[in-house]
Amino acid sequence: MEPPRKRMVRSPTGGTDAGRAGAKRLKTAKERTPSSQAWLERQINDPFVAEAKAKGYRSRAAFKLREMDDRFRFIRRGARVVDLGCAPGGWVQIAVQRGAAAVVGIDLLEMEPVPPATILVGDFTDPDCGERLIAHLGGAPDVILSDMAPNTTGHRQTDHLRIVGLIESAVDFTIAYLKPGGTFITKAFQGGETANLLNLLKANFKNVRHIKPKASRAESSELYLLATGFRGKAVR
Repeated sequence: MEPPRKRMVRSPTGGTDAGRAGAKRLKTAKERTPSSQAWLERQINDPFVAEAKAKGYRSRAAFKLREMDDRFRFIRRGARVVDLGCAPGGWVQIAVQRGAAAVVGIDLLEMEPVPPATILVGDFTDPDCGERLIAHLGGAPDVILSDMAPNTTGHRQTDHLRIVGLIESAVDFTIAYLKPGGTFITKAFQGGETANLLNLLKANFKNVRHIKPKASRAESSELYLLATGFRGKAVR
């Protein structure tokens, strides 16, 4: 069976552990599925959700990028940044706050503006999309971000193919458009990437790291691949 076409998709993100001592519970679970009930309870007990609301961030995911940039300083003042799969906009907000000169985000979903960033609706894997993004950006990006995750089916092999396919699409875009010396960061999952994918990143970047930010749920297999020092000439 052929793997599914690499399409840009996102799934909703939630909070952290539920069921802790003192954790709040919803007053009613009427007409909610067990999974919906659990997700809502995680949300109301998640300190990152509360802090995101207090700071005006679109999502708790903003803290993941903020922590990683605090450690590795890849969003420099004056940088050009592309955010693949940018909705609801938390990472765009951080890029703007960190002093990026130009930020362009793209997503299948419409989202509220994040001035002065440019937000496009579309699929970055479409053949004509790359040049459109670069035109809005005003030049080659210094940083390419991807916090995308595929919708899961529950079928392990299919989900694995979707995860790897989505990362591969982001890597292909990055190798085609990133400025030499630039940085690429993408969401991945433990056991979700193949040796070939990691070898491709290592061949094209000076350093490749696995990172699990504090804002990622402890029980989640989510992690991030941070590739720095793009060599500037595609190696396959």
